Amino acid sequence: MRTTTRRSWIPLAVGLVVVIVLAILPLLNLQIPGILPGPTYTPGSLALMSLCMVFAALALSYNLLLGTAGMLSFGHALYFGAGAYGLGIVLQAAQLPLVPGIFAALLGGLVIAVITGAVAMRVNGIPFAMVTLAFAQAGSVLVRRNQAITGGEEGLSLNTDGVPDWLVGVVNTRNLYWVSLAVVVIVYLIVLWVDRSRLGHLAAAARENDLRVRVLGLQPTRAKLIVFVIAALCASLAGIAYLLLQSGTQPTAVGADLTITVLVMVVLGGVGFRWGAILGGVLYTILDQRLTVLARAEGIQQLPDVLRVPLSEPLFILGVLFILVVMFLPGGIAGTVDSWLRRRRGRGGTVAGLDDIDMQDAVPEMAR
Repeated sequence: MRTTTRRSWIPLAVGLVVVIVLAILPLLNLQIPGILPGPTYTPGSLALMSLCMVFAALALSYNLLLGTAGMLSFGHALYFGAGAYGLGIVLQAAQLPLVPGIFAALLGGLVIAVITGAVAMRVNGIPFAMVTLAFAQAGSVLVRRNQAITGGEEGLSLNTDGVPDWLVGVVNTRNLYWVSLAVVVIVYLIVLWVDRSRLGHLAAAARENDLRVRVLGLQPTRAKLIVFVIAALCASLAGIAYLLLQSGTQPTAVGADLTITVLVMVVLGGVGFRWGAILGGVLYTILDQRLTVLARAEGIQQLPDVLRVPLSEPLFILGVLFILVVMFLPGGIAGTVDSWLRRRRGRGGTVAGLDDIDMQDAVPEMAR
């Protein structure tokens, strides 16, 4: 019992240390060549790290769908865009201050999630994924066609009249970094609470065997809808942070391509692992940003065409990396580490995750 208690405190202690270190990074003069464009206190590095945190939060929200409830969605970006565009439209049209505007944007994301989720939950598996894709495509069309409200193809700029001065401008990138860090922490705590709650146990049990859960007299569809809505709200919160960080948003924030990108992040980090989703979001974002810089490097441009053309396309390199991970690390980075640790401890059986639910106990827990 003492060993189990000690192990349960280890992730909490490690997470607290990581958050503290990340919080003081803007106050330090650290350089990571090849990853950050400059010292950690400079606006460029802070903006990149903030973007990593925004997408880490988005990946966490998607992992709640796919990893916990087993719902493959191709429309999760709709709720990210709802947060970004919702806040932007409210600040521009209603002239609300930032805090009421955030609550209004989250309320809008909640309404959209409840309506679309209730419709999508009528089917399962691939049909569910196709329905969510259809909703995302509809949202993308609405954003692109309503230029007077959303800015159309040019995107929507942030109206800073209702935004506090300490969140506006390059000089305040440090404050935006701390806001992004706070968003990641909030989303992580929400996901952790869901995973360890009766709601999360029921959703996880339904993922493993929906029929068995129904035989017990439980309602897995309702639980999965609640998880769906919570994941959508977390995505909307990440979208709000994205709008503040980028001082605007674009139609790509609503498109299905972003959902595919987030899916890659989660698979890269490890489906079903909270820290894996964070790692996947951070790693993908850094690679995407830094490979774009590498593609324009003089050394790459001087290579023969057979090498220069593929190396000049960051998406090609990321695609190759994704294929290698799927082939040689089928559990993602976190799943591979978890398997290795379990082998060292002499444990056999299926790996559920270092910080995730024991699926074998999910149904009995809910039955009690």
